[in-house]
Amino acid sequence: MTKPRHRPPTYSTLTVLLASPIQPMPEAKRLHQLTAMYQGLNALELGNQPTRNDWAVCSDAINLMETLVLQGHVSDADGLLMDAITGLAKAGQRNLAGGAIRLDGPGIAAVRAVLADYAMVLSTLSERTMVNAHRATEKRIRAIFAGNQQSHDVQVIAL
Repeated sequence: MTKPRHRPPTYSTLTVLLASPIQPMPEAKRLHQLTAMYQGLNALELGNQPTRNDWAVCSDAINLMETLVLQGHVSDADGLLMDAITGLAKAGQRNLAGGAIRLDGPGIAAVRAVLADYAMVLSTLSERTMVNAHRATEKRIRAIFAGNQQSHDVQVIAL
């Protein structure tokens, strides 16, 4: 497996300070995130050749939800978060084994449900909360790739 390339952080400390502590993320930014997320999900479900980017945008949203749960901002009342993580991990493993990067039936149901929750959370929580969660998620992913997993982390697949 090749060593994953790390992207620079999406948000800076200045972005956190400038983000609204009260209002949700501006609609244009929410729409951008949700469009990419749902296009990725559609490709993983129905596309002729889903890409690693399709998988990544869905994984990013699921990872952000996990961070928000761990931080106590939201709950996983229906218990589908781990099912969504598992579904995406299986899709990634299929791709690494030479197959198509696709979700199975249970993975589709779980990822759809968690992404719907993410869409609601994105329009409800403050922009600052979302930016801080994004920064914490990226930090946690970098730590996992560096070999510093916590008990709740699952195997990360570098696609």
